[in-house]
Amino acid sequence: MSDLFSAAAAERTARHAPLAERLRPKFLAEVVGQEHLLDPGKPLRRLIEADRLSSVILWGPPGTGKTTLAGLVASATSKQFIPMSAVTAGVKDVRDAVERAREAQKLQQRGTILFLDEIHRFNRTQQDALLPSVEDGTLVLIGATTENPSFSVNGPLLSRSTVFRLRPHTPDSLRVLCRRALEVENASIDDDALAHLIARADGDGRSLLRSLEVAIAIADDPQRAEPRRVVLEDAESAVDVRVLHYGDDDHYDIASALIKSIRGSDADASLYWLARMLTAGEDVRFIARRLCIAASEDIGLADPMALVIAEAAARCVEHIGMPEAQINLAQAVVHLALAPKSNAVAQGIWAAMALVTERSVLEVPTHLRDSHYQGAKALGHGQGYRLPHDSPNGWVDQQYLPSEIADVRFYQPTSNGHEGRIAERLRAHRGEVQPERATL
Repeated sequence: MSDLFSAAAAERTARHAPLAERLRPKFLAEVVGQEHLLDPGKPLRRLIEADRLSSVILWGPPGTGKTTLAGLVASATSKQFIPMSAVTAGVKDVRDAVERAREAQKLQQRGTILFLDEIHRFNRTQQDALLPSVEDGTLVLIGATTENPSFSVNGPLLSRSTVFRLRPHTPDSLRVLCRRALEVENASIDDDALAHLIARADGDGRSLLRSLEVAIAIADDPQRAEPRRVVLEDAESAVDVRVLHYGDDDHYDIASALIKSIRGSDADASLYWLARMLTAGEDVRFIARRLCIAASEDIGLADPMALVIAEAAARCVEHIGMPEAQINLAQAVVHLALAPKSNAVAQGIWAAMALVTERSVLEVPTHLRDSHYQGAKALGHGQGYRLPHDSPNGWVDQQYLPSEIADVRFYQPTSNGHEGRIAERLRAHRGEVQPERATL
């Protein structure tokens, strides 16, 4: 009778559990996303299905399935499975788990998997307490973390584990999650409402389902013509952010305004257009890509650090995510806007590409050809080549272009910023002669 009551209580609890918990996959085939790890034949799937998982670290942003994967391992393994959270556990809990593992190994010849969620919350002493048991095989560790394990997990522990990196959900995988949830909840959603929820989820499946659950509750109004149909206003209320209507034309126009404001050195306008894009739910990776392009196309060698800062912002977008990454993007935008400008590098590669496309292939000068293989010297390869390092200033007057275009200049540096120093050096190399511009 007590089992009957326990089963009934468990069923009631399951019915009232959060939507994300109710949708948690029970089989690997039900997992959405992480195809690079879980598609048939992929490494993590093969290890789980064969119950041959050794110690691993699951590294990825929130809501990408780290806890779900641990649960699937628990259901698939013949080993004892001990879940633990580093937020609440301490060294004593680790020692208790190790003792349980030794008892299972001794009495049942059964291995033990310890799932340690938020492993980065463990300090060095707590992580050190795990090391001997992982090292001798008493425990198979599954650690889950949102932080780079290279910095948050002890080196010895990390060296005994395989790191699997989980990726943020794509809009397509979030859409699949949403459709499954709507089916379970017997609800529907307008396309613009779905797009808004997906944009605000920032690749976090749990966040999407939490917002959708709230939106469905708001839409569940018997006075409506279509109760439980989520409209844009419901989605906005669920995430407490009013959407700016943002069509395809706006996407390109506002992106263009951002880049032209950076090119025009207007930091205030650049920040405004960045804010418009972020508020409208623009893909922050698209913004980061545009900044990297602008750093080379519009600034180039006038400020060589511009590309470094833009690329650093792009990495922050991947590692930190929104909303915090908006500060990283803002820093990059202001730096790029206030940097000295030059498109000389861009003009140079465009001119070189045009010449290569329009003219026949020109041969490599003999003195520049590879002379390291047998018989090369007999062909004259490398003969007459002068090594710049042999000169006190690291430069020799030597022809590097094919003879047919020896006087063509693709790169014409400006006098702006750092590029001014480059221009002085080039003028010295070129004998102060105004170079001929690239022509076809």
